[in-house]
Amino acid sequence: MLHIIYEDEHFVAINKPNGLLVHRTRIAEEKKEFALQMLRDQLGYRLYPIHRLDRGTSGVLLFSKTAEAATPLVQAFEERQVKKTYYAIVRGYTQESQTIDNPIRPDKDHKHKQAQDAVTHYERLATVELPIPVGRYTSSRYSLVKVIPETGRMHQIRKHFAHIRHYIVGDKRHGDWRHNKMFLEELDSKALLLHAAEVQFTHPFTAELIQIKAELTENMLRLCKLFSWDKILENRKENLTAN
Repeated sequence: MLHIIYEDEHFVAINKPNGLLVHRTRIAEEKKEFALQMLRDQLGYRLYPIHRLDRGTSGVLLFSKTAEAATPLVQAFEERQVKKTYYAIVRGYTQESQTIDNPIRPDKDHKHKQAQDAVTHYERLATVELPIPVGRYTSSRYSLVKVIPETGRMHQIRKHFAHIRHYIVGDKRHGDWRHNKMFLEELDSKALLLHAAEVQFTHPFTAELIQIKAELTENMLRLCKLFSWDKILENRKENLTAN
């Protein structure tokens, strides 16, 4: 069963696991399970996806219970009125904070053909250096970053961190295969280390400020503890788990 982390009269949200598609697509017809179908079967009624997460990305995924409820919240996403917060583990030591303002060129099968404006803000929360050689280096360095995308382009966060050469670990399409291989073989981690930790918006029907939080995956929590990042996050009063 999918883990429901928020529900009211109009909306329901789950903590999507890594590897689960939001809904059926033309390029994934062979897949048998999708978050939309699974949650519909679990709850027993039709649902409408409000936004998307990549297959590999875990975290907050929001649906509406009616088409009428979907419209204002989809519009809020499109008009950048929804605040989204992600955590990611990336290669190297990033800057302490940075705004990545770089247009995203759509994938070849996307409806948009021209590059679209895309802005991502991030803050480095912690770093680690591991005594494990990768490539020509005798050790490997990584950063835990808190990411707030201002826009919502397809694969935006993954492409933006690839653009600044701080690839997200576990990203097979836009990442660095050598670091992915090391995490798999040495740390038993094969998933994309990108997690949608929080979605915040004004409820379109009650005007209440809604904050939906999704705790990190077991794998990301395990790695954070292994790297002693859980203590750093606790001292900084960052949220590793949902309240």
